[in-house]
Amino acid sequence: MNQNIYPNIPNPSDIASQSSAPPITNLYPTYPSNNIQDPRYAENILEKNIGRRASFYMSYNDSLEWRDRIFTGIIQQAGRDYAVLKEDDTEKYVLLWTVYLNFVEFYEQPILH
Repeated sequence: MNQNIYPNIPNPSDIASQSSAPPITNLYPTYPSNNIQDPRYAENILEKNIGRRASFYMSYNDSLEWRDRIFTGIIQQAGRDYAVLKEDDTEKYVLLWTVYLNFVEFYEQPILH
């Protein structure tokens, strides 16, 4: 039976000790953080418009009874992948995952930047 299917691969620590180059510690460049968010992302626009009335047009492709829905109310909170809306008619708070979001209709001029 052939037990040497794979070639002998040297130990990474042996390679590092033979090399005269300094070890690579950071593969990605680092930039100073100045906490400026790009206003073009939907979550940033929603976050800036907390307290405003809007309609969220959602599509749930895997559901027959919830295929397309519209949620209208006041934006309470927004995050990277969600928005919390207080519905106008029911006064309920609804957590909406933005992965299902088609578009948002604002009832006044939205803050974009």
